[in-house]
Amino acid sequence: MKPGIVRGGSPLLLAQPHGGTEIPEAILARLNNHGRERADTDWHIGRLYANLVDDVSIVSTPLHRYVIDANRDPADQSLYPGQNTTSLCPTTTFDGTDIYLPGQAPSADEIQQRRHLYHQPYHDALRDELERIRQKHGYAILYDCHSIRSLVPYLFDGRLPDFNIGTNAGTSCDAALEAAVRDVCAAADGYTAVTNGRFKGGWTTRHYGNPEKDCHAIQMELAQRRYMQEAPPWAYDETLAAGLRQHLARALVKIQYLY
Repeated sequence: MKPGIVRGGSPLLLAQPHGGTEIPEAILARLNNHGRERADTDWHIGRLYANLVDDVSIVSTPLHRYVIDANRDPADQSLYPGQNTTSLCPTTTFDGTDIYLPGQAPSADEIQQRRHLYHQPYHDALRDELERIRQKHGYAILYDCHSIRSLVPYLFDGRLPDFNIGTNAGTSCDAALEAAVRDVCAAADGYTAVTNGRFKGGWTTRHYGNPEKDCHAIQMELAQRRYMQEAPPWAYDETLAAGLRQHLARALVKIQYLY
């Protein structure tokens, strides 16, 4: 299953590592009902960001994160030491519940195989597109698109803010880019926002974000309550989404040609 690639002409690239729902049959057969539910999908993320800005590049994967998490360190080192999280090939949900039938979790060898088959191609595509953009414009902006349920006690306390901006404590992008996104979110009436709170940016943001080498990366983790139903059947809410899309569009337009 190859990553999806849309090549645009602007400096902006949208990465979407967790919107896929496909699970190979051989893996699906080993999942229990919790795994088959796919509760931890970044539901409708492609639809939410569709056509917000012109001429943007997109790299996505059709695979579900339960197959492999494309936003995790390939060496499977925790991005948040001391805090609950999930692994490169998750074995639990975001609630800490097992997703595999007894004795069916992937072995170390299988994890490495999945990394080679699924994680590496996604990042090969991402790296190549960022370099193409950088060669054309002299710089590239990677905006990593994510969403999550508002209440996940296993991962964080309380209710998640609506906009969760991550720049790895300001190191993954230029300060002007962080400020541009932060200002749009702060001005969004009725919405809440935080920068480098519980979500400081995943492996994608931390790995590619290098302002000194003209690659700026920022992660946006959205609270799903702002555009969809946070329970099965995980329905997209057109009215809620329309309001959120206005603010996302403002942020993307503001950063697309920032430099």
